[in-house]
Amino acid sequence: MARLRHAPTPTAASSPPILDTSRFTPSNRRRLSGPGMRTFLAIADLWRLPEEDRLRVLGLPSRSTYYAWVKAARDQADITLPVDTLLRISAVLGIHKALRILFTTEREGVEWLYDPHQAMPFGGQPPISLVNSGTQDGLMLVRRFLDAARGGLYMVPNDADRASIPLRDEDIVFV
Repeated sequence: MARLRHAPTPTAASSPPILDTSRFTPSNRRRLSGPGMRTFLAIADLWRLPEEDRLRVLGLPSRSTYYAWVKAARDQADITLPVDTLLRISAVLGIHKALRILFTTEREGVEWLYDPHQAMPFGGQPPISLVNSGTQDGLMLVRRFLDAARGGLYMVPNDADRASIPLRDEDIVFV
């Protein structure tokens, strides 16, 4: 049986930190929150998201919190969104950007979100159902799928997709 070798541990002086934690400081979040929320609202309008879907996409803040964020963003007032909310908004921005690159018009991109899709991640459901699922995983799955399509992978299910059988719990064996 092959043994895994561990790479030598880099010293702190030889490598940059994996994660720049300054991105999570309140001042940096405050700088990004207003513009991020205004952009999210514009995309949510374009995608025709009702209020309950907007709340799920943002991680289910209370309605009063959501409306306070919306008012502050529209009034150009200071607002500091939680890290989770900013990550979700970032995923929405990435999805919107990918749709604008992949499709000729905004309308075509929005139609793609709402049309059932046979690719493995969607299983015949429209991608918007993952976007509105309330999880970061759903948002990121749609974003990664579109990023892969932008990188040249086909979005239309191919023979490998059609021949695959979903894994069941009993298919996974830990040794």
